[in-house]
Amino acid sequence: MTTTRLLSATAVAEAAALLRGGALVAFPTETVYGLGADATNGRAVAAVFAAKGRPRFNPLICHYAEAEAAFADAAPDERARALAERFWPGPLTMVLPRRPESRVDLLTGAGLDSLAVRVPAHPLALALLRAAGVPVAAPSANPSGAVSPTTAAHVLEGLGGRIAAVLDGGACPVGVESTVLDLTGARPALLRPGGVPAEAVEALLGPLDRATAPGGEAPRGPGMLASHYAPALPLRLGATAAEADEALLGFGPVPTGTTLAWNLSETRDLAEAASRLFAGLRWLDTEGARLGLRGIAAMAVPEAGLGAAVNDRLARAAAPRR
Repeated sequence: MTTTRLLSATAVAEAAALLRGGALVAFPTETVYGLGADATNGRAVAAVFAAKGRPRFNPLICHYAEAEAAFADAAPDERARALAERFWPGPLTMVLPRRPESRVDLLTGAGLDSLAVRVPAHPLALALLRAAGVPVAAPSANPSGAVSPTTAAHVLEGLGGRIAAVLDGGACPVGVESTVLDLTGARPALLRPGGVPAEAVEALLGPLDRATAPGGEAPRGPGMLASHYAPALPLRLGATAAEADEALLGFGPVPTGTTLAWNLSETRDLAEAASRLFAGLRWLDTEGARLGLRGIAAMAVPEAGLGAAVNDRLARAAAPRR
């Protein structure tokens, strides 16, 4: 694949068309360059993880052109509206409860009941978001573990040949990622320091919790506990078939006679499997309970590529409940 560097007068329209078509486009924000995908398209979101070599499904930030568009997918409270009024557009990401009617694909939010949303303060980013007409999921546009990019040249160095295009907006003025604030609980929690100082947020909301994951490691976002993404029905891994009282999460050909099945990919396509994982777990959980089944059996998925991320989430879903 050849990565196009978009500089012409029609660059925003070209980039928006690529996004709507399911392609990946890097674009500038005031913080760093983001690797954008249509957040409503599970295949496109899965391609983000593949392009970055991202080892597991961390929740991605959804970017919007205006606050009310973000709040159509994620439910704000008074705190969120006050923060949006003060800091949006700008380098602040808010983690909010996901609305049931949200059109954002479940993979974008890593299957959680929350969404990370923000309105960037960069004219090209805002123009792209308006032209695309869809929420855009975008982590930093660099290979996983590498330094975040602040110029189009940085993006091409790391992801050239893996993505469709980069929209060149020059150097990013802030140069560090957005501040991530979790507002799903009674007390706001700082998940990641960034472009908006914590002190500025505290001046508006009061003291913030500093969230940490087990072992003291600072979390990169929601969903870092070992037992997470779990359906109510117990999940059995490494199955070749489902028992009579189990639903089946399939990969490849599904054995005949299965009572209830959701196939991640009949053709063993790992990108398709990634894009269908969370929706499948939820559907099997709901339908399995309705049918009186006692569990879900998951067929084996190869560990290569996106398979590692699928298996990571399956292992978390099957972990002992706490």
